[in-house]
Amino acid sequence: MHINETAAKRAARVLRTELDGGEPVSSHSRALEVVAHQLGFRDWNTAADRLTRESEPAFGAAVPVLRMFDERVAREFYVEYLGFRVEWEHRFEPSAPLYTRVTRSGMTIDLSEHHGDGSPGAVLWIPVRDVGALHRELRDNPHGHIRPGIDRDAPGGPTLQVIDPFSNVLRFCQPAGAQDK
Repeated sequence: MHINETAAKRAARVLRTELDGGEPVSSHSRALEVVAHQLGFRDWNTAADRLTRESEPAFGAAVPVLRMFDERVAREFYVEYLGFRVEWEHRFEPSAPLYTRVTRSGMTIDLSEHHGDGSPGAVLWIPVRDVGALHRELRDNPHGHIRPGIDRDAPGGPTLQVIDPFSNVLRFCQPAGAQDK
């Protein structure tokens, strides 16, 4: 059973009224404390805070969907060059378009060959702790004609931009306050 703050307050009113033959025998604040203890919380304030947060929608991180047109080229760019790991792949049947998820260091991107999934030319702004380290990594692992540099005057912080083979733009940015090592 899921209980929210409103239901817990109702339980406290019922507790006050139902004890001792329908006559209130305790203050409402004492009844709230008893209900909080019954729910496993140390006091009413803790219960009210937790129950309020639990009744709100819980959002996870958004996962961008980027359009791709060639599985081999996408794998070469995202896995071999950028260092992502394929988390899973899906096709409705062997000849159907590929939908795959790639991840790296807590970042998730979905790549899709399906018409209507994503638009070529999308831009992702991706925060990184150390844009200099990423730059050195990519410089040491060259890919085709891509030789990204760091724009130290970019809004939001130093930014390394790469464009994937399908015209999607990945902007790796070191936000202000993150340390460049």
